[in-house]
Amino acid sequence: MQRRDILRVSGLAAAGTLLAAAPAEAADRRPKQPVHHVATVADLLALEPKDAELAQVAGYRAPGDGGGMLTRWDADATAPANGGTVLGGGARGRWLMVHDGTLDFRAFGVFGDDEPADAALAAMVGDPSVSRIEAHTDLLFVKRHRFTRSGLTLDFGGNTVRTDGIERAAENDPFAAVLFFQGTVRAETVAHKLTAPVPDLADVFEVGDSAAFEVGQWWTAEVDARTGRWERELQKLVQVTQIVDGSRIRVNYKIGWELAAGRTITWRRIDPVERVHVRDLVFKGVADGDQFTGSHPVAYEYAVRCDVSGIEATGTFWPVIMRRWCTFYRTEQCTLANPATVTWGGAGYLTQQISCLYGRVSDCHTANARHLNDFTGSAYCEVENCHGDGDDQGPFVTHGQYEHDLTYTGNSGLMTFANSGAAWGSAAKRITVRRHVCSWFVARVKVTDLTLEDVKVIGKESLKDSGMLWVNADGLQMRGCSASHTLIVSQVSALSQRPNTIDGCAFALPARSEIVQANVKSPLHLSRTVLTGLDGNAVNGADVRLTGVELRGRENAAPLAVSGSMTLTDCTLTGLGLRAAGRTDQRVRIDGGDLSGADPLLSRAEPAGILSLDLHGARLRTDGAHVRLETGRNRYQAGGCTFTGGSLTVTAFDLVRHTGNVEEGVTRALPADGPKALTSGNLVM
Repeated sequence: MQRRDILRVSGLAAAGTLLAAAPAEAADRRPKQPVHHVATVADLLALEPKDAELAQVAGYRAPGDGGGMLTRWDADATAPANGGTVLGGGARGRWLMVHDGTLDFRAFGVFGDDEPADAALAAMVGDPSVSRIEAHTDLLFVKRHRFTRSGLTLDFGGNTVRTDGIERAAENDPFAAVLFFQGTVRAETVAHKLTAPVPDLADVFEVGDSAAFEVGQWWTAEVDARTGRWERELQKLVQVTQIVDGSRIRVNYKIGWELAAGRTITWRRIDPVERVHVRDLVFKGVADGDQFTGSHPVAYEYAVRCDVSGIEATGTFWPVIMRRWCTFYRTEQCTLANPATVTWGGAGYLTQQISCLYGRVSDCHTANARHLNDFTGSAYCEVENCHGDGDDQGPFVTHGQYEHDLTYTGNSGLMTFANSGAAWGSAAKRITVRRHVCSWFVARVKVTDLTLEDVKVIGKESLKDSGMLWVNADGLQMRGCSASHTLIVSQVSALSQRPNTIDGCAFALPARSEIVQANVKSPLHLSRTVLTGLDGNAVNGADVRLTGVELRGRENAAPLAVSGSMTLTDCTLTGLGLRAAGRTDQRVRIDGGDLSGADPLLSRAEPAGILSLDLHGARLRTDGAHVRLETGRNRYQAGGCTFTGGSLTVTAFDLVRHTGNVEEGVTRALPADGPKALTSGNLVM
């Protein structure tokens, strides 16, 4: 095409009818098509064109208003006019918009939120040739849209979306969003009862006849329920990656829980929506809305690689971003402030993810909301740099439907795991939390292999009993953590092979609280940790070991009651004694360390079983009793220890061996040497 021809069709000439230029070598062979130049869509509709003629429209209502377009006349078209991509109203013949896949609401005559934009949205999403939809003005939506297409980006350009007067939703429907993208469930279904267990981290599954599957297909995999109504270890949208043999397939997911032989897995073929992204909008929900009248912007179901970013929401009812059966996704830089409710179950969230896989939530924020992030039956997901204030309802939660392999890094806000009740299973596994700050942390149910690093729990006046950190001793590992009010260790599951360790931590404790509950049967090891505020507290676990731990009592503190076996190595007890309170035989061993300031330092409660009290290399200082054993059956041994001041009283015993010690100003009430007693051979000063 020659330069003069380009200028002729570029719109630089005066408005009117121009001849479209053809390449010079074809000028004599190709009929020249006229290009109409008109000011508005109204002027376009007044033309009487011929087939295949083009028209350049300068604006929708006025030249330069942003609604301009290039159109082509199709004399045979009968598609209904939609005010944008299809224009015209006769029985036959339409102006069809010529575009490159990117459309704008202004091209449908929508220039603000003074009229609904729903028809324009439906027309653009419904056009498979459209890959990007942009908004350049504020918008109003009064419909709840459901779409099934893929390959689309909706970029609202930071403009505001309002939903005043939105149509009524169905009862209890968290997917009644303005934008709901839903994959298609196909008729193919395969149900197979397992003939052998499926181990943890398996990605190969029995399916009966693998001929029903092909590599690349997407299926939901769902195991039959256990006792609870929603208690399923497996509910994921997965892709077939290999046909292993005639009866087995491999999928793109390593299961997180062992499935026993005899369980049934049901597979359903899915055509997911893929790569549908929503970006950059300010969403105004219905401030006083309920489940019928409230609104929220986005929902996905059976979706793959569908990302959301830059949503700033207020006044929503259901979660701002609702996901179910989603795999591979990102939710980034989204916020929620002051939702319509924080007490209705499932409402007031920033994002909820049910049966989701391989997700990432980052750089998000909530204010006065229910939950920032909720995982239900989800796995291999990450939450990073997300923060919730006004967080009494708990920004970070899991329901306990067998979530596994979740990682939280650098977040702040109240956190609870697997805490929604037995109907969901109350179970989660391999959760890691790093550099987290919150007012309350609870993982008290069947949370296995919980790893906490630098988690700080700081109580606040507005939340009763805050400052609490409550964890399950099933592969628990804590490093560098602290709590300003309460530490509770309990145990309701025993699946892990990892030891339970608490290292380099600090906890301030309320008086008379139970630090380690009696249901802790697995060994628990605390090392290089500080416990303060102790006064009549209890450690009731079966086997608790302390290394390099500092235990600090309040003024005139009641002793720490110990019900199981306890070993203290190089520990420091200040203003605090230990009282053996076991109902059966128990052993308390002290290797090294310093005990001071309490009366008595070591004693027992009313007799129940045999107490074995072993002291080796410890230093004890008190004006009261170092050891007081006056009732019950006691086996007392001390060697290499230093006792300063106070008294030693052992009058009820099965065995006493007190030798090789240093006693400075100690008053003795020990038995004389005999068949069951050896109390000589000490350095007395």
